[in-house]
Amino acid sequence: MWKSIAVAGLIAGLNASAYATATVGEPAPEFAGTDTQGKQHRLSDYRGKTVVLEWTNHDCPYVRKHYGSGNMQAQQKAATDAGVVWLSIISSAQGKQGHVRPAQADALTESRNASPSSVILDTSGDIGRVYGAKTTPHMYIVNGDGTLVYKGGIDSIPTSNPDDIANAKQYVKVALDELAAGQPIADAVTRPYGCSVKY
Repeated sequence: MWKSIAVAGLIAGLNASAYATATVGEPAPEFAGTDTQGKQHRLSDYRGKTVVLEWTNHDCPYVRKHYGSGNMQAQQKAATDAGVVWLSIISSAQGKQGHVRPAQADALTESRNASPSSVILDTSGDIGRVYGAKTTPHMYIVNGDGTLVYKGGIDSIPTSNPDDIANAKQYVKVALDELAAGQPIADAVTRPYGCSVKY
């Protein structure tokens, strides 16, 4: 059953940060967010599908590590080709590092040959705070039942050096493979690394 938490903006007066309880093994917090095309997404729209949430900031060296190398794009494409919904979320507030307008976000997606299902602009930070997103990248996986099954880093080597990717355990990729195979996720909670989210 989907958690009935709604972020601020869905229910007037609700302080979303008070409900920052994205816990692996429990229902993922519901959210609503608008993408670069003006379309609203609710997590509950994707019931029955696996959803990846990727917090991102194109100015962050750790994000550049994974986009500059093509690692993030490859994982996005493999996941979406397999039917996974991949939502990139930008929680940078206006005036803060990483903040982009919709057209800029689309240009970044195109220039990097990225393959997210959608890019959600969370300038209020409501979605990020509900999930407790602290870094870019910070990764979450929600299964088809709406349960949060993974949260943490994209991989096991917390550096900004692209040369480390080949030797790192790709936590998100492995978790998606395990989930698709009906296996338990061995590393369901890992330490995220990267730049702080600029709320």
